[in-house]
Amino acid sequence: MKDAIAKLLKKALKQKKVDLPEEEIASFVEIPPSAELGDYAFPCFFLAERLHDEAAQIAIELREEIGSPPEMFEDIQTKGPYINFFINRNNLARQIIADIAKEKDGFGSVNLGKGKKVVIEHTSINPNASPHVGRARNAVIGDSIVNLMKFFGFKPEIHYYVNDVSKQIAMLVVAGAERLSFDEMLNKYIEIAKKVEKSKTLEKKVFLELQKFENGDKEALKKFEKITKTCLKGQTEILKKIGISYDVFDFESSYIDEARDVLKKLQSKGKLKKDKNGRLYLDQSDTQLKGMMKSPVLVLTRSDGTGLYPLRDLAYTIYKISLSKKNIIVLGEDQKLYFLQLKETLKLLGFDSPEVIHYSFILLNTKKGAKKMSTRKGDVVLLEDFFDDLVAKAKKEIKARKTKGNPETVAIAALKYKILKNSPNKIINFDANEALSFDGDTGPYILYSYARANSILKKSKKAKLNSKLQISKIEIPDLSDKEIELIKKISQFPRVAYDTFITLNPSLIANYSYQLAQIFNEFYHSCQVLGSHEESFRLALVDSFMHALKNSLALLGIETLEEM
Repeated sequence: MKDAIAKLLKKALKQKKVDLPEEEIASFVEIPPSAELGDYAFPCFFLAERLHDEAAQIAIELREEIGSPPEMFEDIQTKGPYINFFINRNNLARQIIADIAKEKDGFGSVNLGKGKKVVIEHTSINPNASPHVGRARNAVIGDSIVNLMKFFGFKPEIHYYVNDVSKQIAMLVVAGAERLSFDEMLNKYIEIAKKVEKSKTLEKKVFLELQKFENGDKEALKKFEKITKTCLKGQTEILKKIGISYDVFDFESSYIDEARDVLKKLQSKGKLKKDKNGRLYLDQSDTQLKGMMKSPVLVLTRSDGTGLYPLRDLAYTIYKISLSKKNIIVLGEDQKLYFLQLKETLKLLGFDSPEVIHYSFILLNTKKGAKKMSTRKGDVVLLEDFFDDLVAKAKKEIKARKTKGNPETVAIAALKYKILKNSPNKIINFDANEALSFDGDTGPYILYSYARANSILKKSKKAKLNSKLQISKIEIPDLSDKEIELIKKISQFPRVAYDTFITLNPSLIANYSYQLAQIFNEFYHSCQVLGSHEESFRLALVDSFMHALKNSLALLGIETLEEM
């Protein structure tokens, strides 16, 4: 509807010699606080300065330019500086139901990608221990972006960058961890990290192992590989439990030679310098970083000449860019400054940087208050333990309610929805009991709403008959407020999905899912479906709701349940 209004207004504005993109016009369209003011409104304040006239007068003149309302609108009025649009409710209801009956799982999708490849890198946990809950946010956001890209016709390739050339792995090598199982890695890592922190001698041994690895020492390579393989297998199996998988695993160690090439290219730019310790660094004092950092430099090598992570990351990013023009990466907010350094370096080398989604943290609640999780310090709640606890709580809740439902599906919905309903830049304090509630703004509540709708269709004898009827033959009754509210909300799905795609912010579609479920439940309590005079229409409306909600949840990586 916003797009339709934007088309009308664009034409009217052209008559006044104002040429604005439809996207910009649509961004100003809003929903009025009262039904008396229409279903949608367009404020003319921002046009006053451009047209050198009062906003109220501009509204009147634009309304005159529009002329007779098209079929989708019952009326178009002005009220002060606003143009108010009253939709033709019966036409909207018929159109939405017809569109969903035709498109079903494709409702709201536009083939923007047209089969184009998009490279998405997410998760990339250090292969040194079992992941904590905080790491799940990266994976869950990344997986939602993958689903979004698929929905809009792209072919996503999901990459997991394995940091197998790191101080963390080297510490485990010094600790002899290549003989350990995955479950034993965390305690060993915490133990050695504390020792290294207190001992310069031990730290030198760690860097010596890294040097051996980079120089191709067979024994070192074998130990690093064994630890990495054990940890990566354990980590990906845990993530698979919550429905997250990967297409390509890229190992940092594969980019050692390419990193040296990057170093040579940077040297040719005349920006590389050497500090008093013999480390090579990139001078970034002439970039936007000058006002952000006390000393805007990117250190690329150690004093012994071995490359640091940023150097290999540059080589890896250039490789990803060669795979596809569209690249997306999910990074913690603590890497914002580092990413800007990477971006400026890529620009210097003549490359664009990936689109980035930065996210804030999931905090660990302790007796002393909320605390950021740290694997090195051992202040963690492991994702595997946390998810198993969610499943156990879901089983208990399902049993208490004497209802049905797969506990794993409910637990995944609780976890993913709690993470995704929050804008990525907001900190999350995760309360498992709150997330698993079947009431309120939660994943289980939304699943229950879908199952409730499905039970209506299962009980109806007309539902099967309905599916064989042409939508044009279903009589549209005089619509109640709750019916039109539900229809309007369903109609918003394509726009919300598109906005989510443009902003790469899954919280938009997550919050829409809850609002849609909430409005459906209000409709359910206010409007009798089975046995009513309006049964055929209302069954079609329930079916439309289910498709819109299912599509919304699919973008979040959440499966629906037919029964609960």
